[in-house]
Amino acid sequence: MTALWTGSAPLLLASTSATRRTLLESAGLPVETRASGVDERAVEAAVEERALGPQNLALHLAAEKALAVSRAAPERIVLGADQVLDRGGIALHKPEDRETARAQLQSLSGRSHALHSAVVLARNGELVDSFVETALLSMRPLSDAAIEAYLDAAGPEVLKSAGVYQVEGVGIHLFDRIEGDHSTILGLPLLPLLAALRRLGHLAF
Repeated sequence: MTALWTGSAPLLLASTSATRRTLLESAGLPVETRASGVDERAVEAAVEERALGPQNLALHLAAEKALAVSRAAPERIVLGADQVLDRGGIALHKPEDRETARAQLQSLSGRSHALHSAVVLARNGELVDSFVETALLSMRPLSDAAIEAYLDAAGPEVLKSAGVYQVEGVGIHLFDRIEGDHSTILGLPLLPLLAALRRLGHLAF
């Protein structure tokens, strides 16, 4: 435990994301991780993704993850998070291969898109708080040669992220403007999360 955290057990992150765990630990929060086991694509298919919209889809996925872990770990405060890339109302998913990655970059080149980062807190199998934060990113125009050079430089890591980039790595070269909190872009908005944990009485100040 830390002096900041007043809970009887560490925050339980319904994810094995190293990035999200690092963000929480950098804020002085004790954290344990547990895979949710949620099949995101199956959930999206069940809720008619296009009708739900990218922002609500992010919230729905985060809630499914938080509730799945919360039901198996009663009394723990569980954090579920998800991020959806919104290109003009269409949600983009992680590319399956280099060809799909190339097509995503071509569709984003010279355009702005949104990243919706949703957080849900659950306890005893029930939701206790939720929110979505959005960042806007403008990708500079990219020639076919520039896209190929980027894919070569980024390597297989590009297949792990919708939009084919990680701004904390070489993906930053793709953009000419970014508006939004850095933690939101990384998939876990820290300021509203800390505010929610204070409201729930889990932080010392």
